[in-house]
Amino acid sequence: MRALNQRLVLERLRGHGEATRPQIAADTGLSKPTVGQALLDLEQHGLVRTTGRSLAGPGRAAVVYRAAPDAGHVVGVDIGRRVLRIAVADLEGSIVARLDEPNRCRSASALVRTVGGSVARAVASAGLAPHEVVSTVVGTPGVPDPAAGTVHRAPNLPGWERRGVLHELVSALAGAGSDVVVENDANLCAVGEHALGAALGVDVLVCLTVGTGIGMGLLVDGKLFRGAHGAAGEIADLPYGPLPSGAGARRPGPIESAAAGHAVLAAARSLGLAKARSAKDVFRLARAGDELAVRVVEEEAEKLAYVVSAVTAVLDPRLIVLGGGIGGNADLLAEPMRRALAATIPAVPDIVAGQLGEDAVLAGAIATALGTARELVFDRRGLPPAAGSA
Repeated sequence: MRALNQRLVLERLRGHGEATRPQIAADTGLSKPTVGQALLDLEQHGLVRTTGRSLAGPGRAAVVYRAAPDAGHVVGVDIGRRVLRIAVADLEGSIVARLDEPNRCRSASALVRTVGGSVARAVASAGLAPHEVVSTVVGTPGVPDPAAGTVHRAPNLPGWERRGVLHELVSALAGAGSDVVVENDANLCAVGEHALGAALGVDVLVCLTVGTGIGMGLLVDGKLFRGAHGAAGEIADLPYGPLPSGAGARRPGPIESAAAGHAVLAAARSLGLAKARSAKDVFRLARAGDELAVRVVEEEAEKLAYVVSAVTAVLDPRLIVLGGGIGGNADLLAEPMRRALAATIPAVPDIVAGQLGEDAVLAGAIATALGTARELVFDRRGLPPAAGSA
């Protein structure tokens, strides 16, 4: 019961900010003496601290308490094909250190070493010892398989599908006792946009990321939906057009071949748009009014609408968030997508651009790590002393 009271008081302070003992008692329904004992226990374990006194109302000024943001820290990692992004945050989610660096690794072993070293530097730059990191969440392309220690469907990271590589990565990051989770990057993008971005407060949503590859993160009732094998949202495998023999093992998948960044550039070249050297150029030219580029963009929107229509028929999401290097061009893609969808499905969800840009995966990693860390710091430091102890 004592631990439950501590948890209730701590959740009140984390969820609604600093407060006095009478305010906490009124909000939680606990008696003032019970709140006082819980606060004393939490303060002794470094989970709560005083911030001063409140002068509001008659009588003596009341002590004001807040949850201690530095009772633990978390690390978020975004492993991209070209860039590694790492952030260290306190328990309030405030970033205390940030490190972005190129990913030039040509093997899985090199990438594991690089990620481990980069995280260590980021933690040190925050002035922290390794043991002060409670939870680490890593975003990666593909489908993490903890049992086999590998990542399926990650062809853009050399060697990343090797058996055992996931175990090596976790070992490199968990040396100081941090809880380590490796999650699909599109899933974390959805979590990030739901926590801090375009999908704030939306309980059923789809985050469609389109860039070098195509991925999708799904939230149902505000919770990440991974499916039975962690492969929910692997829409690169969605059939598109005639299926060649052996399509089940095809890399990239049918939709990825038809609508990812390389396909946008290929479509532009097939129309004679010689000025475009990248998918980014195609969208830049479309904004400038180039007719061929506009045609390519509208065709891309129709392909993405095909993806969305299939998912919408099953999930009926309220919102589609577009992210990634291609998906970030929602100003050009959203309207033709809506037109195409209106011709095929009865209820067209809202389609918006992600608000977090390149930081969406990192934001999702931090948000996920915080959910774990806040429980772990309580379990490790917030429990009442054993019977008979001082």
